[in-house]
Amino acid sequence: MRIEDVARLAGVSPITVSRTINKSDQVVEETRRAVQKAIDRLGYIPNRLAGSLASTRTRVIGLVISTLYSNIFAITVRGMTDTLLTAGYQLSLGVSNDLLEVESAHVRSFLGQRVDGVCLVGGIHDRLVRRALLQSGVPVVEINNLVSDPIDMCVGYSNEEASFAMVRHLANCGYRRIGLVTAPTENNDRSQARRAGYRRALAQLGLPFADSLIGTAPYTVAQGARAFASILSLNPDLDALFLTQDNAAAGAILEAKRRGVRVPGDIGIAGFDDADIGQEMVPALTTVRTHHYEMGATAARMLLRRIDGGAPPHPVVDVGFEIIPRGSTRPPPA
Repeated sequence: MRIEDVARLAGVSPITVSRTINKSDQVVEETRRAVQKAIDRLGYIPNRLAGSLASTRTRVIGLVISTLYSNIFAITVRGMTDTLLTAGYQLSLGVSNDLLEVESAHVRSFLGQRVDGVCLVGGIHDRLVRRALLQSGVPVVEINNLVSDPIDMCVGYSNEEASFAMVRHLANCGYRRIGLVTAPTENNDRSQARRAGYRRALAQLGLPFADSLIGTAPYTVAQGARAFASILSLNPDLDALFLTQDNAAAGAILEAKRRGVRVPGDIGIAGFDDADIGQEMVPALTTVRTHHYEMGATAARMLLRRIDGGAPPHPVVDVGFEIIPRGSTRPPPA
């Protein structure tokens, strides 16, 4: 795809397209809109490094994560950088906050800089971004979920099965009125899958469900505390709460203590990701352990292999998960 193709579709000269891309004030708004429409339709990515590279490789990998509030992404980044640095590559980082337009802006910037590979979280992306990545030929790996239709490669775990397994564990511990708190589900296939696993587990185990049992907490301790208070107020018979992020689960434990609710005597609380905060809580947090360092390192190795012209032995890698019982839930009966 060339700049001339964009100019032809927009009905302007190539220099006008170049001025639009470079945000020149010499381009009127009507022309700017026509050029941008042509760029979007063609999936054109401007080469911002044209003529400045002596090599076809930049030795840079672009990664877009969902949030900085969750330390699991810091662990993933460490896994990637430890692997990439030994191969002479750098990591360029963007944060989307699960906003497709923000992820799109990062990806377009990465492609414009001619990164050698791209790593994205989950499988929900803007249609034009997906097309641009496919057209670019740049290796892509999606992480944190087992994506059903990956752009190129994928490494993660089944969020639905992990959620199902935790609810089953809570039921085995004797809990019957089990609530759920996830991150927002919009543009977040991990949260969507965790809710699906929860619902499937309740149905298979014959446990009660109500809409009031489900809440939302976007990654923070304070939001977890508020979600706990809200669900408990609507369900006074609640006897367990599964929060699918450890920061939020820690907030729930702290809120329970403020209210004089015994954990795990009155209510069992479980988390997700096995973060340090959960291990240091009193009582320590029952959680789903996910292998984020391994996931980051594996994603980096897959990209490096693809960059070198090879193919990974398996384009989809499942790093699995574990249920880690601790003091915030009762033990199963002997």
